[in-house]
Amino acid sequence: MGHQYDFYVAATPEQLWQILTGPEGVRQIFFGCELRSTFQPGEAFAYVGPGNDGPETVHVYGTWLEWEPHRKFSYVEHPGPSYAPNHAELESRVTFTFEPVGSCTKMRLVNDQFTPGHPAIERSGESWWMILSNIKTLAETGKTLDFGW
Repeated sequence: MGHQYDFYVAATPEQLWQILTGPEGVRQIFFGCELRSTFQPGEAFAYVGPGNDGPETVHVYGTWLEWEPHRKFSYVEHPGPSYAPNHAELESRVTFTFEPVGSCTKMRLVNDQFTPGHPAIERSGESWWMILSNIKTLAETGKTLDFGW
């Protein structure tokens, strides 16, 4: 089981890449988090920011599988320790691809290969819509959405 989303965004693949991997874009899209990474396949990464464990809460961590700037990135992810006591056993794969289509970009997200019984399968289906909508809005308007939190 998994999720797939296709969004068409009035932005270049380079602009979307910067939003998803650059410090300012990551902070805006991922609720104040910082992406800590070398961005090398096989290396670890973590989204760290305000949360249950204070300002250094690890929300998601994992390992890069692929890293092709402006075209594709993929990783295996785990929920942070404060989300599940068995966090290291829970994983899924996330893949973003970017394809120019006319003067816009087709941004595809696939979140699949969930560990059987992973508690975030349903929750991730809801939260990805918010994150992807926020990416599209930021790319097209320079502003993020106000979710009222």
